[in-house]
Amino acid sequence: MIKNKAALIGSAVILCICMYLFFPFPNNEMLDARSSFMSFPISNQDGYILLGIIGSFLFIIAMILLVIGIKKYHFRTIVIIVIIYAFLPMLLITVYQETLARGIMAISYGGNGTCNFESVNDDLLNGECNFMLHNRSNEDVSFELEFLDSFLMEDEVRIESLMNLGGPYSITIKANRKKSIQLKELLELSDDAKHIDGGTSNNIHFKLIDGETKRTL
Repeated sequence: MIKNKAALIGSAVILCICMYLFFPFPNNEMLDARSSFMSFPISNQDGYILLGIIGSFLFIIAMILLVIGIKKYHFRTIVIIVIIYAFLPMLLITVYQETLARGIMAISYGGNGTCNFESVNDDLLNGECNFMLHNRSNEDVSFELEFLDSFLMEDEVRIESLMNLGGPYSITIKANRKKSIQLKELLELSDDAKHIDGGTSNNIHFKLIDGETKRTL
């Protein structure tokens, strides 16, 4: 089965380096990515991300070394490794959050939150956001939540971050519990010239704040 032991070891080492480069904890490194490869952000609104491009090439090199290192079942092995590589970070994060993590480090988010905005008049907007957070620790966790724009439009029009006009939002989640959060605000926009007139945002992002500790989800 093993054809070249050195190549296999090299492949494993490079894969570990790749995973370390953009490990999705404590912050979501893919937040601003406009294009990506595996877990590597290739570009964002500011252009190409050099480290993400380097990581992508390293990943390809690791796959080549893997093929060199084994005698047969090349395609099957690559598929298995890719699947493991994709799911292992989330498994490691879950294990850490359920054992050692404290405070906002124990909060997980599936990324499927939504915000909906409806115009009342030129200076008023109804905003509503819904999402689910999970406290995986054995202690209650309290924090403040700040909304982040999923991406910046060319004219820098704000979207989800408009909800911060109704903040700060203080949230407490009981130990080992999921909490469905629904926030509704009537947003007064007379002092904000750049804003949307309405619409829906999916896969919203936000920042959790607990004193000096912050996380971007």
